[in-house]
Amino acid sequence: MIFLRLVRESVMFALHALWVNKLRTILSLLGITIGIFAIIAVFTGIDSLEINMRKSFDKLGTNVVYVQKWPWTFGPNYAWWKYWQRPLTTVEEAELVAERCHAASEVAFQASDNGTVKYRNNSADRVTILAVSQTMDRIQNYEFSEGRFFSEIESAGGRNLAILGANIASSLFPLGNALGKNIKVMGRSVRVVGVLKKEGESMFDTGGDNTVIIPLKFAGNIMYIKGPAANPMIMVQARPGIPNSELISELEGVMRSIRKIRPGEESNFALNESKLLTNNFSGIFTVLSLVGLIIGGFSILVGGIGIANIMFVSVKERTNLIGIQKAIGAKSHFILIQFLSESITLCLIGGFFGLMIVWFGTIVASSLLDMEFSLTFGNVMIGVLASGLIGVIFGFIPAWMASRMDPVEAIRS
Repeated sequence: MIFLRLVRESVMFALHALWVNKLRTILSLLGITIGIFAIIAVFTGIDSLEINMRKSFDKLGTNVVYVQKWPWTFGPNYAWWKYWQRPLTTVEEAELVAERCHAASEVAFQASDNGTVKYRNNSADRVTILAVSQTMDRIQNYEFSEGRFFSEIESAGGRNLAILGANIASSLFPLGNALGKNIKVMGRSVRVVGVLKKEGESMFDTGGDNTVIIPLKFAGNIMYIKGPAANPMIMVQARPGIPNSELISELEGVMRSIRKIRPGEESNFALNESKLLTNNFSGIFTVLSLVGLIIGGFSILVGGIGIANIMFVSVKERTNLIGIQKAIGAKSHFILIQFLSESITLCLIGGFFGLMIVWFGTIVASSLLDMEFSLTFGNVMIGVLASGLIGVIFGFIPAWMASRMDPVEAIRS
């Protein structure tokens, strides 16, 4: 209780000293505010980018494996010349995978192209046209604002139907009512049967807001789905309770048997999953966090030096008061806690203003960049702990010098 009372009185004394010397307090706050703002702003930006990236990759499906020509890997050892010679995946291979792969619950095929979509005088250029098999709906779990997905009969019959992304629907039909309308997709007339819910912008454009989805069999009439430009892929979803590792192991054997690859020969296909992309980018964000820590560390160092300078001045101004306090019985630890509390309090106030600026900045950035920036609880705690630690480190030496003063010499000053 005595210790808590001592701390409370020290904090009150520190606040009084800060209030009396307003200009000095403001200048001190400015240095530490800028320091905390710099480091927390960098961390917040990096964390927000990483969260947005992971959300984008989650749309790919955590239990889905993609059979493609190109692997999702990066680095200097990327053997593109070898991958270039690999054959493309085909619809026939997707059908065989669905028959032979027992660990798969669903198998779908997808190809893509870019084209122009028109409705009367409204048009959208370079729209992503996705040609998908009927089972794609069970893998992607599309959410519709209106309408539906293709039926099995419509997909098998190659009906000229289309599902519009939210942005495409708003561009072609500003007043709504897209269902049942006939639009032109790459010059061919198709009927709109569904409009997807708006997903919002994503870091890697994995969403469906700017896409038009058409049945795979119909797509063969307006685009070349077997060429490299179509980026054909087989999407395989694992059964409930089966990990991706088990699915990949079986899928490897199924694809090798389909393509008649001999034992010992290297596979001429890639089995990709969203975890590969996440792992590749995790290293990048680790480096960015380290760079941010270094940049913010220099800012904090400048602010801490300012705090130490102000505390030395404060000790010098109150030397005679320190002598009086020690003469009437104040212990050295009381003087130490008194000045250390002043330093910590000053840093915490500066850190609070720095965090407030970062919080306001996240609101402005989110509205301007159409991307969600948020000040996480973890970054708030980093800011608070960093502020307190700066107060302890840069305020200890001045406080220690004050506590070691001789009362007689201090009163004479």
